[in-house]
Amino acid sequence: MSDNASTTDHPTEAPAVTGERADWLAALAKHRHFLRFTTRDLTDEQAGRRTGASELCLGGLIKHVTSAERSWVNFIQYGPSVMPDFTAMTAADWERRAEEFQLLPGETLAGVLAAYEEVARRTDELVATLPDLDASWPLPKAPWFQADTHWSARRVLMHIIAETAQHAGHADILRESLDGAKSMG
Repeated sequence: MSDNASTTDHPTEAPAVTGERADWLAALAKHRHFLRFTTRDLTDEQAGRRTGASELCLGGLIKHVTSAERSWVNFIQYGPSVMPDFTAMTAADWERRAEEFQLLPGETLAGVLAAYEEVARRTDELVATLPDLDASWPLPKAPWFQADTHWSARRVLMHIIAETAQHAGHADILRESLDGAKSMG
């Protein structure tokens, strides 16, 4: 049994805000909770175990969501220069990115959950203090983004919430495939 119960049982507390920002933070906290909850009572070995055809595992999924949220928060603050040019990535770059979906030797579930908590705190602080949710940047180059598209901080937050919710669903499927446990029901 893992000692991560305190990390997975309680959503991250958001800074005291009201209105739209409170709604963004509440939605994000809800989906983060469900994502973390899928890892309850798992060992590191279980968190790193593949349950399907891909390399994806629960620990790796938490790592990926952490990395994506960190990248998007950096984008809100600093613009596209902090994101890779996905159109210029090499095979080696893609291989390194694929490791994001695996719990690698030496990594622990507690460690990836702690990193996720740190990123969540940083995001929540930014949402609470950002002067303008309408401030926007051009998106980084990527085959999945239309050229010359800009996203506001608000739109990026919507994207982070959607990604977190989508991956919480993925995590629920992985967990049920692992040992039959479900997040709900």
